[in-house]
Amino acid sequence: MRLSKYFVKTSKTVPADEQARNAQLLIQAGYIHKEMAGVYVYFTLGKKVIDNISQIVREEMNAIGGNEVQMSVLQPKEIWEKTGRWDDKVVDNWFKTKLSSGAELGVGLTHEEPITDFLREYISSYKDLPVYIYQIQTKFRNELRAKSGLMRGREFLMKDLYSFSRNQKEHDDFYEKAAEAYLRVYERLGLGDITFRTFASGGIFSQFSDEFQTLSHVGEDTIFVDENKRVAVNKEVYNDEVLNQLGLKKEELVEKKAVEVGNIFSLGSKYSDALDVYFTDENGQQQSIIMGCYGIGISRLMGLLAEHFADEKGLVWPESVAPAKVYLASIGNDEKVIKSADELYDRLTDNGVEVIYDDRDLRPGEKFADADLLGIPYRLVVSSKTVEQDGYELKKRTDDTAELVNSGKLIEILTSKN
Repeated sequence: MRLSKYFVKTSKTVPADEQARNAQLLIQAGYIHKEMAGVYVYFTLGKKVIDNISQIVREEMNAIGGNEVQMSVLQPKEIWEKTGRWDDKVVDNWFKTKLSSGAELGVGLTHEEPITDFLREYISSYKDLPVYIYQIQTKFRNELRAKSGLMRGREFLMKDLYSFSRNQKEHDDFYEKAAEAYLRVYERLGLGDITFRTFASGGIFSQFSDEFQTLSHVGEDTIFVDENKRVAVNKEVYNDEVLNQLGLKKEELVEKKAVEVGNIFSLGSKYSDALDVYFTDENGQQQSIIMGCYGIGISRLMGLLAEHFADEKGLVWPESVAPAKVYLASIGNDEKVIKSADELYDRLTDNGVEVIYDDRDLRPGEKFADADLLGIPYRLVVSSKTVEQDGYELKKRTDDTAELVNSGKLIEILTSKN
């Protein structure tokens, strides 16, 4: 990744039409481009960040038995009518379109109906269950307000998993595995200490659902946190009866603002029954399938990470999602400097270290400002001074000062697992 050949355009100007700090920073750093309110283009580095977040989610979903698929975005009206969710009075944030024949279609905002419908051809016996299917796909929702950057979009990337179980116990067991997997995701993203499993309304399917809420000053939700038990209660279900059921004490709860970064729901058999998807048990009896759904907003997480891990200089990505581990800057046009930087770039990449190599003909201050704005975990400088001292200037994005390190120590630091 040589910046002289890479499409990365940074800006010192804060975009005037963006209220959200996450979108301001990401646009300035050249990670995204605003197409319209709630709709963004991901440039090369932005695509790498969102792919890294997706991969963490993918690994944790695969670890609990998830099977990844890619569903269609266009959805037939008929299957949504069967479950009673086509009417705008029921679901009010649809984007809908028509074929040239006049047939109406929905533009995917969630996939309970389509996934359940296509499984009719593949599930008939108890031996075919359980099934856990997920996708990481762009979703479309006609949000009335889209002013929070990546954290509330009209077009956004989401992981949605759907479970199909033979009975309630089998469902409940997987539900808890999914909850644990979600907490591992947030831990790997650097949000583990401030993300809480949060009791929320379960709607018509169960008493409670689970949200995963990350504490943030930009949060739109109010939750009450028990910091010792590492759980929280959403304001919508916060009352004495609920607290007694959950074994929580009001005096031990702290009111906080938070951003919802995931949710899991028990669905019962509403969708499978409505779409005539059943299975035959060991005794030859037809039985209903118990479903659950499990969502994580991938692009919302990118926005939250940009909002949370930032300072006055720019972004500060966690290593797990950064587009590269090292920002390598060569200073000056001295042939020895350029040769040393080129060789170091090759050595690092040969050792599996992802590097953004700033080989542009710019002043040192401009390169250092871009390194801070882009939020790469390490900044590495090669200059006439470092060549003379047979070392390299290494600085963490979160540190104020740099240190001179030799080649051996440098490779050791940058290839170690944090």
